[in-house]
Amino acid sequence: MTTNPPSGRDRAPNEERASGAFRKVPRTGVIYVTGEAARRGFTGSTEQGEDGWCNLGQGQPEIGALPGAPPRCEAVTIAGDDQEYAPVAGLWELREAVADLYNRAYRRGMPSRYSAENVAISGGGRTALTRAAAALGRINLGHFLPDYTAYEELLDVFRLFSPIPILLEGERGYAFSVGDLRREIQGRGLGAILASNPCNPTGKHVRGEELAAWVGTARELDCTMLFDEFYSHYVYGLGGPAPMESAARYVEDVDEDPIVIFDGLTKNWRYPGWRVTWTVGPRDVIDAVASAGSFLDGGGSKPMQRAAVPLLGLEHTRAETGAIQRVFSHKRQVMLAGLEKIGVQIDVPPEGTFYAWGSVAELPSGLSDGMSFFRAALEQKVIVVPGEFFDVNPGKRRAHRASRFKSHVRFSFGPSEEVLVRALGRLEKLVRG
Repeated sequence: MTTNPPSGRDRAPNEERASGAFRKVPRTGVIYVTGEAARRGFTGSTEQGEDGWCNLGQGQPEIGALPGAPPRCEAVTIAGDDQEYAPVAGLWELREAVADLYNRAYRRGMPSRYSAENVAISGGGRTALTRAAAALGRINLGHFLPDYTAYEELLDVFRLFSPIPILLEGERGYAFSVGDLRREIQGRGLGAILASNPCNPTGKHVRGEELAAWVGTARELDCTMLFDEFYSHYVYGLGGPAPMESAARYVEDVDEDPIVIFDGLTKNWRYPGWRVTWTVGPRDVIDAVASAGSFLDGGGSKPMQRAAVPLLGLEHTRAETGAIQRVFSHKRQVMLAGLEKIGVQIDVPPEGTFYAWGSVAELPSGLSDGMSFFRAALEQKVIVVPGEFFDVNPGKRRAHRASRFKSHVRFSFGPSEEVLVRALGRLEKLVRG
């Protein structure tokens, strides 16, 4: 979240009360920017037409048909017993389908394999992460800067663990070596680390031998790695017909290695509205997060879980991923070329996700910091997210310091190419005056 509130009306200190006993809860970056756009007439993320809004802020991929992708599911049958609650840990058949996908995609020939007991289903990514946070004990939990905006409140609401920031530097291309990882775990006494991989917002991706070394280090030092892999099918430069990467590939013993993975239909299958996500990890971790779900959320939607099962076949998943790769790799190039043209400096081209993370510091006065650029873009009906929202700051412990990402902006190439081209044209007019 932003370390410098834009206004008292929009951002209140943690201790300010909203009404009676309730505190005012800050809005995450996307909620904030779309709320500001709504004040100016924005009504939804899918508006089209030459005069419509261009939403480069929301973390949502285009949801329509893509060339070569499987047909989109447009109807869900609700059986009689679907009117009942789903089990808090999720439908058994969906848990089996998730385990089977990970085994077939990443663990062929390995003696230790995931089962349904290694999977819990949740009603959305934030729900899955919140369950995990609620189940953590009294540990130091490392988290990277910059990273996903919603981590901030998540890391602040549960007070058993202590969130410890780990700074990544743009000058190093946001790289973080295995040696860096070992030094942070041992030097700060970390019991767990939370990371989006690929990273939202920078697009940095830990993969291959490097990811294997991260998993091995976590195993050796008994530090739980919480991998948010919601963008793990949006990876570039891996080659192959449908490149996918997961820490699951490098786990030796699924019930002993301290590796916990979060994913779902939201991004990698392009069904964000379904709110079907999962946690994969050791059985005792799954028992703990399911127990947390029993008091936090009560479980997800039963008919949507049942409808998700056929989408998780390996052949279906690879076909969808291949289509994503073809379309989003092209949109990535469109976005990077357009931003370079208007003078946005990209620290490192994204290796994953559908975001470009760049500095506007060299743009003309009035556009050279993230918040000013965001507000000026709103007047052109373009939504982006100021970089300071990704300066994750639980408890506002750095409330009086300027954000390191004050001059950065996150641009999404999740929308259709038509929307991207229109948005980039408007931003060029804005910069050129």
